Amino acid sequence: MDRVKYLLAVVLLLATGACSPKIYGTVQLLDVNAQPIPPAKESPQGTVINMINTTTAIEKASQAVNADIAGKFESEKDYIIPGTYKVEASRIGYMTDTQTVEVTKFGGQKVEFKLKKIPEGKRKSIQGTRSDEDKIVNPGEVNIQPPTM
Repeated sequence: MDRVKYLLAVVLLLATGACSPKIYGTVQLLDVNAQPIPPAKESPQGTVINMINTTTAIEKASQAVNADIAGKFESEKDYIIPGTYKVEASRIGYMTDTQTVEVTKFGGQKVEFKLKKIPEGKRKSIQGTRSDEDKIVNPGEVNIQPPTM
């Protein structure tokens, strides 16, 4: 009987040790009306997920991974250590989402992101404006040319 208890303890120890801390989850893209965008129309692949440990030394303070074609992501094996993490999902054209999670020694934390598309603004021309408010533009809309002599 002692041998059975010993084997059960070893199996339990191995099973528990196999569950290293990790952060994993999914990213879903939403249109400007907060409706899901079908992956066939626009895949969440390439969305950047930053994991920043706010309670540890610099050498293991952060990690970044990319979502796959299905929107799934997972931290690299044996990189995440127990602590509090700010997990941020960002993608060009979408609002960034940040969540805080607590990771323990023997478990992981699942994080689900829903990134809403940023509505496209109307472009304005700088020429002929009357107020400073009219002169505010998005950086992507400005084409700077060198001065002519």
